[in-house]
Amino acid sequence: MMKRKHLDEISWEDFNNLSLEEKAPYLVQANGRPFHTLFAQQFDREQLDRLCDLATRIRRISKHREGVKFLGDLLCHKRAMLYFSQPSSRTFLSFYAACQILGFRIAEVRDPSISSEMKGESREDSIRTFSSYFDMIIMRSPLQGLAEKMAWLLSNTNRPLPIINAGSGKDQHPTQALLDIYTLVLSFEKRGGLANKHILFCGDLARGRTVRSLALLLTNYSNISMTFAAPDQLQIGKDILEQLDNAGVKYELTSNFKDAIPQADAVYMTRIQDEWDTKPGESSHIDLTQYSFTGDDLKRLPMYSIIMHPLPRRTEIDTACDNDPRAMYWRQMRNGMWIRSALIATNFGRDDEITQYYMKNLK
Repeated sequence: MMKRKHLDEISWEDFNNLSLEEKAPYLVQANGRPFHTLFAQQFDREQLDRLCDLATRIRRISKHREGVKFLGDLLCHKRAMLYFSQPSSRTFLSFYAACQILGFRIAEVRDPSISSEMKGESREDSIRTFSSYFDMIIMRSPLQGLAEKMAWLLSNTNRPLPIINAGSGKDQHPTQALLDIYTLVLSFEKRGGLANKHILFCGDLARGRTVRSLALLLTNYSNISMTFAAPDQLQIGKDILEQLDNAGVKYELTSNFKDAIPQADAVYMTRIQDEWDTKPGESSHIDLTQYSFTGDDLKRLPMYSIIMHPLPRRTEIDTACDNDPRAMYWRQMRNGMWIRSALIATNFGRDDEITQYYMKNLK
């Protein structure tokens, strides 16, 4: 367990200049549970295993009427704010459902143009105002670093409350990575677990924050290898590769996606992130004809392998693949609701209570 440090004992400038690994001890509670959830590097293998196990217990408890009542009573005295200043439906609804499972009362801000930000109020002041009314803020923003800034700011008030990063600029999307890990763990639980698996990433790897976060979380599993298939303009960034090098992870960069498919245990497809184009239509000039997964590619994918996608998709995966048992992207979305429930329950110290209920009633 990492030794806890305190955000109210460090200036924003000093905290902001730390590496992500150095920031991690500032984000936990005295009991080792996460307080803020900001980036993938703050989770180690033990924490991932606990969250995945808890997500499965919540999922199984929720299949029964009495279990639903039990879960819904756990945090019925708490309130959550979903501050989504960047368009989202899946992540928003996944968190909304996760909060509902645990009994939260929920409010939302999805359009800052109807808030006092239109009067010139800073986002920091708006979010700090919202923190007066709620016990947790789940936020998604196009501004890189905003979640970290608010975590530091709200830890330096007389009423600290947790921040969950639901997507921050082009940087990270830690809970998407958690649901991806959970999907992989479930998919390979009868094949020796996630260790020794080969993950093939394809698409916009330069700007896809889901890929960045997942690649880092995968370093917690032994003998993982990765292939990054993309045109040169969209290849994975050097910052991620440096971290993989430091972790001793084997990887390969390629522009030939199709040839890499037969060696993959999991194929992780991503869309083109053209909302980050520096000029409108910039991405439309990149030849992407060889970076989609078609019905014909199913014949080259091993029968034990899986196909994943964080969605939304455009043309990256042919709809002809949707009913193949190896297509995990719909289950992947549902898994997000469970792992986010597990994270929030752990954050508020209800994880042991859930485990005790599970062991007594369902084990």
